[in-house]
Amino acid sequence: MLSQASQRLNLQVINERLGESMIIDSDIAEEEAILNVARLMVVAARTAPKARGEDSIKTAIVTDSDKDELAGVMEEIGRTRDSKNVRDSGAVILIGVDCGKASDSWWPFKAKLIDLGIALGSAVKVASELNVDNRIMYSIGSAAMKMGLLKADEIQGIPLSIKGKNIFFDRKTETTK
Repeated sequence: MLSQASQRLNLQVINERLGESMIIDSDIAEEEAILNVARLMVVAARTAPKARGEDSIKTAIVTDSDKDELAGVMEEIGRTRDSKNVRDSGAVILIGVDCGKASDSWWPFKAKLIDLGIALGSAVKVASELNVDNRIMYSIGSAAMKMGLLKADEIQGIPLSIKGKNIFFDRKTETTK
């Protein structure tokens, strides 16, 4: 299913082919850029080195109403500040791993968690190199697991933002009443 930005961009391309002029509004360009960066981040997570050479990494890109639903679940579990960042972001990347059960030999289990860390680092490096603000959030993973968005034993989330100021910096702390 195409995102709203992709649908609008497709309409602009059709208009251009029909001979009408085409100017891509910055909002549309930025929405499409976030999706392109998200796709590249998924590739970086997939191709990241694996500790044992076994790929157990799972990924997904969450946008539009699914992203808002994810933020709602985050609020339900008490992560209001993080949920605001998710609502304000353009997309969220989910990166998870199937760890299996811890056995007598902990090495395979630990290796898969190391793989998750390497995949996360590879993904955020891509966003950083392309000047897209991001932040790894455990709370996104907790909400995504609760919603069943990704079949994995451990999930982390990375919201993406293109704004004049980094929305993940200088976040106000949550206060209790």
